[in-house]
Amino acid sequence: MSNKIEPKQILFICQYFYPEVFRGNDIAFHLAKEGHQVHVVTGTPNYPAGKFFDGYGFFKKRHEVVNGVRVTHLPIIPRGSSKIMLMLNYFSFFLVGCFYMLWHALFNKYDVVFCQQLSPVMMSLPAVLYKKIRKTPLYTWVLDLWPESLTAAGGIKNTYVLAFFDWFVKKEYKHSDKILISSNSFKEDISKYGDYQDKVVYYPQWGDGSTDIGELSALKEKMPQIPSGFVVMFAGAMGEAHGMECNLQAALLTKEHKDIKWVFVGDGRKLDWMKCFIKEHQLEETVFTLGRYPSNMMPLFFEKANVMLVSLTDSSLFNMYCPAKISSYMAYSKPIIACLNGEGADVIKTADAGWCVGAGDADKLAETVVSLYQNQSALQQKGRNAYSYYSQFFDKEKSLKKLEQILNL
Repeated sequence: MSNKIEPKQILFICQYFYPEVFRGNDIAFHLAKEGHQVHVVTGTPNYPAGKFFDGYGFFKKRHEVVNGVRVTHLPIIPRGSSKIMLMLNYFSFFLVGCFYMLWHALFNKYDVVFCQQLSPVMMSLPAVLYKKIRKTPLYTWVLDLWPESLTAAGGIKNTYVLAFFDWFVKKEYKHSDKILISSNSFKEDISKYGDYQDKVVYYPQWGDGSTDIGELSALKEKMPQIPSGFVVMFAGAMGEAHGMECNLQAALLTKEHKDIKWVFVGDGRKLDWMKCFIKEHQLEETVFTLGRYPSNMMPLFFEKANVMLVSLTDSSLFNMYCPAKISSYMAYSKPIIACLNGEGADVIKTADAGWCVGAGDADKLAETVVSLYQNQSALQQKGRNAYSYYSQFFDKEKSLKKLEQILNL
């Protein structure tokens, strides 16, 4: 008898997908590599810049095959740079996705539906519709909690709007056969919507430690100049949730230590504000914003850092998150300063991978950076601890194999 696993037909739904950089890309490509037929239904790529990627558009490259994965790009409104455009972007995928799925479900049968549920939560409705029409098992990977995200990150407090999304989330959880959560802290919030203890599965985001030596060598010529000195590096999105005010206040407090360099790699809605703050406070010699670079170049940046920084704004919602950059830092044996509260800080402490200060505490953050600059003896050991924890809990290959078990593939 053969032990070969029978290939499955998998429908993967998420508003964001390759060439946008999200963990869901790894899932779809891995499942296709394992022999399954994967169809991704997603939007036209435009994150995070807010404009369509080169070669994509309303009527361009609507269908393609990437690494063995069949991808359908639905025509949506790009995010732009305003809240109005962002809302139009959210609702365009929601509406187009629902119309597409109502038709698609009539003629296409899948064995599994997987939804990577980021913001906005409405992106999950096409998955729910397919599940209801075809009675196919639905697995929802919850990476953002709604309606809490609307209030914490979007500042929306309208009771009718929040009540609608509260109802929407309740339906999403009800129709999901399994609810995968990226942070253990999500369990309590999800329990408000029903007794889903048997549905909830802890499935954290992994770190990507896969860029090979040959690829890195070829990418070195694209590297910007990294300042010499004691480098504190933040890599990733720089939005309202990411504590940039605290980080730059701390940088201001360390200004007299000319050898301490704060390096920010990435972009986001706070980047323009950061550039103004740097200019206003004459921090050009100690604070550097390098812009966004491809994820496969991150090891080259991490190599130049003495310590990595992760931060979040203090809120009951953000305290439940474990930012994905923590596992990425760990994958490359980097010691970490965590300026946040809650689950992210708990992971750093459990792993003994760095130093934790309270979210928004610029004084303590500056004090910690200066202390490490003056005494760097513990950095290497913290980095080794970080990698050890990553290998046990955040390794990509182990995580993807675990997902196969969860999906019964």
